[in-house]
Amino acid sequence: MEQPQIILTALLLTPLVGTAAIALMPEAFARKLAILFSVIMLVISGYAWFSFNPTIKGMQFVHVVNWISSPFPIQYHVGVDGFSLALVLLTTFVTLMSVLASDSIKERQRLYYSFVMMLTLSILGVFVSLDLLQFFVLYELELVPMYFLIAIWGGPRRDYAAMKFLLYTFFGGVLMLGGILFLYTHLAIDNPTAATFDMIKLATRAPLLPKATQLIAFLGFFLAFIIKLPSFPFHTWLPDAHVEAPTPISMILAGLLLKMGSYGLVRICMDFFPYVFIDYGHWIMLLGAFNIVWAAMACLVQKDMKRVIALSSVSHMGFVLLGIGSISAAGVNGAIFQMISHGVISAALFFLVGTVYERCHTRQIDEIGGGLANEMPTLFYLWMLATMANLGLPGLSGFVAEAAVFYGAYTSPLTAISQPNHALIQTAIVIAATGVILTAGYMLWLLKRLFYDQLLPKWKGHLTDATANEKLVGWALSLSILALGVYPMMLINQYLWVADSITRGVTSRMYISANPPS
Repeated sequence: MEQPQIILTALLLTPLVGTAAIALMPEAFARKLAILFSVIMLVISGYAWFSFNPTIKGMQFVHVVNWISSPFPIQYHVGVDGFSLALVLLTTFVTLMSVLASDSIKERQRLYYSFVMMLTLSILGVFVSLDLLQFFVLYELELVPMYFLIAIWGGPRRDYAAMKFLLYTFFGGVLMLGGILFLYTHLAIDNPTAATFDMIKLATRAPLLPKATQLIAFLGFFLAFIIKLPSFPFHTWLPDAHVEAPTPISMILAGLLLKMGSYGLVRICMDFFPYVFIDYGHWIMLLGAFNIVWAAMACLVQKDMKRVIALSSVSHMGFVLLGIGSISAAGVNGAIFQMISHGVISAALFFLVGTVYERCHTRQIDEIGGGLANEMPTLFYLWMLATMANLGLPGLSGFVAEAAVFYGAYTSPLTAISQPNHALIQTAIVIAATGVILTAGYMLWLLKRLFYDQLLPKWKGHLTDATANEKLVGWALSLSILALGVYPMMLINQYLWVADSITRGVTSRMYISANPPS
């Protein structure tokens, strides 16, 4: 199928035009226009998905326009491979689901939906950008809409949560900018013509820098990305942001924004700095395992159901660190699958939390008291499927991702380097496996406390089952989870060579290069 060069530019222009159109039209048209532009984005990304040729190695739908040549070479440069295209499709799908789930937003709709479109532009721009400065600008753009979406439409502590989110992510952006400038400067020192912001060229030039230089640049990017992921000890902004954000924004935050961090870890950290992963990959795996267990243990003591799902996201993003730290093809494949799988599962869980909150007007588990299954059977079935997916039940998408990550960790080539590496990796695997058991514990306990036992007298006659709009969103997300679990190869086939290429680039330097940088 012919691949139009302009398709990614058209995809980026859609939310940009949507932002302006919604802001300028009457309030009554805001929601309709948001749905329209979201559908258009999904159609464009779907067309790109079916036009994409997974047998071609390299970026596709590439569009380059030179912008500034001095003092820095800056260009508009977009393109996708199977990995980034999967995240683009996830973004447009979750955005549409979030817009449909926003029917409870009644005040200042023009401003709300304009910010949602601007946020979508930022997220899509990150996944398609092939210029590092362009990547940075779009990565930071999301701060503006997300801050106001929490601060205006959030809960009682929205000002605190919005400011905390802003400070953490802004600090991460400063670190990333430092890493970008440090990398560019050291490329220019050795050879001025080698200095570039082109991410495709950087993937071949950055690994040639001395190991100490790579490590310093890596730290700027890595810290920025694990703040967004988020990972311990930079995770504390996430539970507050989730609890205070309106339900549709929590869907975008967990389903999409966290993936910007995990995408950067694979696309930039692994591709640009392979020697860092050779030397420190086992510590990254251990950090991932710690995140899995620590956040899972924290979930067991939460009283707010939204906070349980928020900390669950921290736990499940630990699998991404575990997979990429292993530098094995299976581990990186599992990490990428986990990004997509968690994007859909977390969006579904936060949506379902919102449906319960809309009826009970509380997120406190003890105040709800259980017994909701008889009053809202459809929502109960949707809750059960999302819960089972989150704990990794075979046949659902969560199982595929976790199984691949565990296999990749167990077969990590890092185990061949030294005995201490092997011991640390085995420790990480055991710790992470414990986290899977804890996940089953807190998710099943949450399901029991909400839907089983006796219904409190105050809810009798006051609760309703899912509306038509809620059924549409709930079943669309649920069927996606089921489809990815039953036939994961429809996704894996699109990005398989990407994970293989990245891991070969790292392991070839481990085994083949006789004179690594020093």
